[in-house]
Order: sequence, then C-alpha cells, then structure tokens
Amino acid sequence: MDNMTALVSAFARAYHYSNNHTWVFADPVAEKMLTDEEYTAISQNMSQGISFFAPEFRGTQEEALRYIVDHQLAPSVLARSTFCERAIENAVRIGCGQVVLYACGYDTFSLRNQHMELKIFELDRPEMTHDKQHRIRQTGLEQSCQVEFIGCDLSLSSWRKELINRGFGCGKSSFGSLLGISYYLSKEEWRHLIGTISSFACEGSSICFDYPLAEGGAESQRNRELAAAAGEPMKAKYSYGEMEALLSEAGFLIYEHMNAAEATEAFFRESTMMHWNGTGVCREPCWRYAGNSAPMPSSRV
Repeated sequence: MDNMTALVSAFARAYHYSNNHTWVFADPVAEKMLTDEEYTAISQNMSQGISFFAPEFRGTQEEALRYIVDHQLAPSVLARSTFCERAIENAVRIGCGQVVLYACGYDTFSLRNQHMELKIFELDRPEMTHDKQHRIRQTGLEQSCQVEFIGCDLSLSSWRKELINRGFGCGKSSFGSLLGISYYLSKEEWRHLIGTISSFACEGSSICFDYPLAEGGAESQRNRELAAAAGEPMKAKYSYGEMEALLSEAGFLIYEHMNAAEATEAFFRESTMMHWNGTGVCREPCWRYAGNSAPMPSSRV
C-alpha cells in the first residue's frame, strides 16, 4: 500500500472511534477514508506483528490488535490531534480565519470543521493530494468550508508562492498545523521549512507541531523501526533547548509546550488506554508545541 504512515494514522483514529465509548479524540470520518481492504489489511498486519510490539503478550488476534492500537499506534496520534484542534479553536476564537495543514495526509479536519467562514489550505505531495480528493469523492463526503488542495514538495520554497496565489492572505492571522512532519526531515530541512513559514505568516499567527526527543527510549526506537520499514525513515531528534533556539531564529516564541506526562494527564485521564507497564499512554517522543508567530522584521512580506 502507498502512503503507509498516513493510512496507519487514519486507521488508528478510525479504530479508536469505532471501538470506544469514551474518546480521547473523536473522528467519525476517518474510517471512510480507508477502503475495506485497507482496513482489513492493516488490522491483520498489526495483530500478526504482536511479537514485535510485545513479545510477552498472550491473547487472541483481536486482543492483539486492540493492544497494539491502544499502546503503540493511537496514543500519540490522538493526543497531538486533540492538542492541535484545541489550539485551532482558540485561534479561531480570537479572529484567525485561515488554517494551513502541512503534509496532512488523510487528516479529516476539513470534513468535521464547524466554522463555515474558515478557509483551509491542505498541502501535501501531489500524489497524496490527488488520492485524498479521489477518496473524498468516492465516499460522498463534502468539506464544510472552503478548502484549497495544493500538491507540492515542502522541501522546496515554491509552495509558498502557490499558497499565496491560491488565496492565502499574508496580512491576516493564520494557524499552521505541522503534525508528524519534523520526524521525517533533517534538521536543516526542518529549519528551512519553519523559516519559510515565518517569512509570510504575519504577527499574531501561530503554528503547532510535535517532535521526537533526543532522549527517547525503547518505544521511540520501535517507532523509528516501523517508519523505516514503511519506507519513511525518521531523520532527526531534538532537545527542548535545541528546538527553542531553532524557533527563535525564525522569530517564533513558544506559547504552549506539553510533554508526554502532561499529555497523558490532560487527554487520557478518562480513557481506558494504558501502557503495558501502567505508567501512562503517551509515548516519549511525542511532545507538543504551539508557537505564537511574530516574524522578524527581515522576514516580513
């Protein structure tokens, strides 16, 4: 299957919604983004790989799938989505009228969004963008607001011009979601991307992203192995100080930062999802960051 990490992320959200009564993050649309064949194939591949995730596990195939989703696939996906969409709500409340979803894969925010006046831009690789639009048409889903799909390569700078040409207002505050991106870019590529965003996001705009910690443990290593097996190897890790300095160079100030323990307490208090060792649910590398953008004078457009 193509776009494996994006498909697995959609699967994690779909499985969580369909198999729980109390949700960390409710996404009733995610399952519709997957074909029946894809959903079944991912379910089988994951449950059959239980020995990789938990060699000590004993149980049925369905129990194995539940274990893997609840302990490996879903926690970081659910927590970062909850954190990000909460931040979007706050941004809209104070006047933000445009949201840019970078490398958004099969994210379904535009299909669930309740703010009709909000303009959304979705940026991803051309093949991913075309495939997502095809899936939306096939399932009869409709966006609730104006959405611009932009196929591009985020490692280049040309996407900035295309974004503006498609209606992005540089003089209007915006919110940028960069979930799951920093893992797959080198540090220089990540610095370049943040700097490019700073060059056109006006003061009062904000961005939100997660990033892998330099001191990540065993689960971090499993995540890296899974990504590499899917053909999308992770390239970088960061300390908090290193990320703070990188953001400062681009003119961004930290507005809110949440580590794994804080995310567990904030988002999983009412959830039955638990780690095998009982210490929490949010994996080590998945710290959250929401940046309040104040571009440097030299970066203004």
